[in-house]
Amino acid sequence: MAAQIILSLSILVGLHELGHLLAAKLFGMRVERYSIGFPPKIFGVKYGETEYSIGAIPLGGYVKISGMIDESLDKEAMKEEPKEYEFRSKPAWQRLIVMMGGILVNVITGIFIFIFMTYTLGEEFFTSKEVNKYGIVAHEIGREIGLKTGDRIIAINGKDYNRFSDLTSGNVLLGSASFYTVLRGEDKLNITIPDDLIEQLSDKKNAGKFIEPRFPFKVGEVTPGTEASRIGLESDDKIVAINGVKTEFFDQFDSMKEANLNDSVTLSLLRNNQLISANVYLDETGIIGFRSVPLIEAAHRDYSFGESIQHGTNRAFSAVWINIQGLGKMLSGKIDPRKSMLGPIGIATVFGGTWDWERFWNLTGLLSMVLAFMNFLPIPALDGGHVMFLTFEIISGRAPGDRFLEVAQKVGMVLLLALMVFVIGNDLINHINW
Repeated sequence: MAAQIILSLSILVGLHELGHLLAAKLFGMRVERYSIGFPPKIFGVKYGETEYSIGAIPLGGYVKISGMIDESLDKEAMKEEPKEYEFRSKPAWQRLIVMMGGILVNVITGIFIFIFMTYTLGEEFFTSKEVNKYGIVAHEIGREIGLKTGDRIIAINGKDYNRFSDLTSGNVLLGSASFYTVLRGEDKLNITIPDDLIEQLSDKKNAGKFIEPRFPFKVGEVTPGTEASRIGLESDDKIVAINGVKTEFFDQFDSMKEANLNDSVTLSLLRNNQLISANVYLDETGIIGFRSVPLIEAAHRDYSFGESIQHGTNRAFSAVWINIQGLGKMLSGKIDPRKSMLGPIGIATVFGGTWDWERFWNLTGLLSMVLAFMNFLPIPALDGGHVMFLTFEIISGRAPGDRFLEVAQKVGMVLLLALMVFVIGNDLINHINW
């Protein structure tokens, strides 16, 4: 888990800082140091005028460009006359490109990853038509907003949708006055999506407590040495009842198991159109010992390279738009940042405990776009702060004074450190509560 997030952040930070370095060298600026990770230094090598190093704290990185007021706050060097190779001696438009270099590289990286994943893997999903054959299973949070198991969600905000994942997309959950249109028996009704629903769903304690497709099922692979193996359960068997109570759908089967833990039950099995009974003991886990096979068809779509460019780019920028919407709801007080913001520990848990390259690259692509967005925020000490001051200089023709930039850098660093303490502290609290 830790290895995955360290590798992902190292790739993204390395590329981000490389964007600054290449842009600076393009315009003849001297780059003194390029580091992935923060001090203390683990390893370093000097090539030309630049030292390339790896720091012990893998939560970021930096590039030290001569003549630039940055996190090093090298005031003595700034007192000297500007030299031709320094950042401060270059035209404002060149300095702006240097500061945008890291952000642009992260955007390009995110887009490239999503295009590559789309082209090589395509997409697998449940269509709305397939899901609405049987409706949804409404878990605790789903029931709280008014949904019921068996509901068929036929529209989002009054419009048709294509796939089940659209129901929980960021655009829907972060939208304003969003609602589902539900067919319940013969009745059609609208279910309002609360503003804080995404906050609840982002809490790991609520994982799996909203909605999922409802599906009939059959027995798949049987695990040797389990109750399923002992009673002779076979692949393609259908468990149609427990203790005489119908279990056509997997959620019914699961509920009946939960109601009969630490007890013996009678399974009614359908095998080759014949009904068979078998007694099985359910321990405290309720595990019988077979893989369930959903009898609902997943759709798969492959994309041409041209289609992948469009679809992958849309996926990348959707991540940015979702972050903008989320930040807006946090600032307006509609969602609690303590429940919605993830720090290093929270992100590591999303990567999971097992190595999955598809998940790794999807999350790395997402993080690349998020890092680009966060770095573009107009906060001194972030790239966006420098972009803000340089844009002012280009428009007004007047550069902010070195003293002003120094104070702004300090204020920005304090804000970022405070935010980091909050995020990591909140992460630790949430992690302990899990």
